[in-house]
Amino acid sequence: MFFNFGVSQNQKNADSLVQLYTSKTYGENELQLIKDIAENQVQPSSKLEYAELLIAKAVLADSLNYVHSGYLQKGNALRDLGKNVEALEAYFYSLNLAKKLKDLRGEGGVLISIADVYSIMENSDNALKYYDEGIAILQKTKDSIKLASALLNAGDEFFNVKDYDKALHYFENSRDIFKKVDHPIGIAYNYGNLGMVYASLGRDEEAKVHINKAIVILTDLEDYYPISVYLTYMSQIYEEQGDMEKAQEFAQQSLELAEEYGLKEQMGDAYLLISELKEKQGDIENAYDLFKKHVAYRDSLNNIQKVQDMADLRTDFEVSQKQLEVDLLNQQKRTQKIIVIATTIALVLIGLLAIGLFRRNAFIQKTKRIIEKEKQRSDQLLLNILPEETAKELKESGKVTSHRFESVSVLFTDFVGFTKYSESLTPEALVETVDFYFSKFDEIIEKYGLEKIKTIGDAYMCVGGLPFEIEDHAKKIVKAALEIVTFVEEISKNQHTEKNFNIRVGIHTGSVVAGVVGSKKFAYDVWGDTVNIASRMESNSEEGRINISASTYQLIQDEFECEYRGEVDVKNKGMMKMYFVVHPSNSKQSIKSIAYGNSGS
Repeated sequence: MFFNFGVSQNQKNADSLVQLYTSKTYGENELQLIKDIAENQVQPSSKLEYAELLIAKAVLADSLNYVHSGYLQKGNALRDLGKNVEALEAYFYSLNLAKKLKDLRGEGGVLISIADVYSIMENSDNALKYYDEGIAILQKTKDSIKLASALLNAGDEFFNVKDYDKALHYFENSRDIFKKVDHPIGIAYNYGNLGMVYASLGRDEEAKVHINKAIVILTDLEDYYPISVYLTYMSQIYEEQGDMEKAQEFAQQSLELAEEYGLKEQMGDAYLLISELKEKQGDIENAYDLFKKHVAYRDSLNNIQKVQDMADLRTDFEVSQKQLEVDLLNQQKRTQKIIVIATTIALVLIGLLAIGLFRRNAFIQKTKRIIEKEKQRSDQLLLNILPEETAKELKESGKVTSHRFESVSVLFTDFVGFTKYSESLTPEALVETVDFYFSKFDEIIEKYGLEKIKTIGDAYMCVGGLPFEIEDHAKKIVKAALEIVTFVEEISKNQHTEKNFNIRVGIHTGSVVAGVVGSKKFAYDVWGDTVNIASRMESNSEEGRINISASTYQLIQDEFECEYRGEVDVKNKGMMKMYFVVHPSNSKQSIKSIAYGNSGS
């Protein structure tokens, strides 16, 4: 577990500083106050908000020092949010400014932060390279805390590559420095990291003692990211000791903490750990569901193409900054010239003032256009996530009221044998294949006026009958299902490529509650027993078939031919009547009318 460089997180301090900033009683120290708030914020989204505010105000004030600090804190926030590519971009920007300012402490600190991100991305070569550069620079300074932090993070990377002797060496050197300067959070991280090494060496009791000491200190400081990491290690220790109940308890605590604070990396790790515990306990179904969630978070954090792009990021970024440096230098020269002329000739001062006002007005207008463009872009992104009416309500009131829909149809699809099949594909081919199918599914459900809810691994979920109620939602969702099955079958028959999959589909009709919960990371979702039954319809379906419940059958029987399957035992629901929808070739309407008919019919 590495120490997040450039961070002195303390939520209590952050709350006090925010209160001071809101009161507007801070005098002329606005930039320093915003910087202090960003550094102390524990919540990554709040840290990002104040980091971007600091950057904007520092640029207007022509203060490179605070622009550098703003991009450093922006990188820290993005790293905690699991946005590693954007974090690296922010860090390289900060590094460029630190070099321009000849700030050795700042340069060394940012180098360590860059190494940390490469460590997260499991690129050990780059991580160790940047750790060496950062430590060498920090040893030339008198900043004991940054040097100790760098040693701690380098030790963490040696821990990752299982070089435990070097890891202990770096951790012990770091611990000695932190104790000397009485730095609580640094001491806590060292306790935790030494505990992880002891756990890896089989010294479980020493591991528990050190990790517990770390959690006590970090809880008081409200630093939740490392607590989530250390809780997973506690779970693994109890698992190795055969105490599955304790192992499950600590793993669940880690997951809940990660979910509460939006820590994607730890959510993925916790899902994997709980999945493995469930598998060992014989709960295969839940283990599989949890593993699919782990895969979803893992893929979002380690997108293969983005990792490849990182090889060229630093060079491309530094080249792009040359023009920025020229522009800043020219602006400084113009400003100095105005001051000289203004102090000697009053008439010239008036002329230059007018020019300055004109340019400032042009800058304001340009900024307004940029803001409006970004607003339109954010609105479009929001509409890609939420239904239009829901997005409108969220923007107007800052929250969304949940709504009950008495009659909707819920559809689930799942690729047959996906887990086994995916083992034979490269990560790039697997992502490309799933995207190929889901993009076509998106086109189909849009055609029939259905609402896509989400994808989880290889599962696809959509609903008919919301956010606007429609009478024939069941017929429309069956038409979409038939078109999805037809599409998958055609691909399987005509393309002998890696994209060949088989699919099963389940549909159920009933009532749900739909809306957005929480105040961060908005996502439109539906809840209710109808969703669970629809999922059971899918799991009880067969390859290439559409399995529907009795409630759906009652609404479509006059238009679609169905095959009664009898009553099937459904987990936690008992015996339920089920029907297979007959393929379009045997339906009461033609294949053409289903595949190409008007979605409003």
